[in-house]
Amino acid sequence: MNLPTPRPPGLCEGCAHRRIVRTPRSEFLLCERSKHDPAYVRYPRLPVLACPGFEPGGQTGTPDQGDPDRGSRG
Repeated sequence: MNLPTPRPPGLCEGCAHRRIVRTPRSEFLLCERSKHDPAYVRYPRLPVLACPGFEPGGQTGTPDQGDPDRGSRG
């Protein structure tokens, strides 16, 4: 089975407001700024090439399992 090649996340890769959300079949990048500012998209289209809210400092840790905003627990 051929899986699609993941898109490069652009600025999100090194952003302090990025959170990786994994489900059994997919992986998404959640913009944490979207929780407090409606100007930001919760799950932006990738690659993000320009973002006024970008702040360097992306975390390299264990991704979350599911999105608590959508009712899943992980």
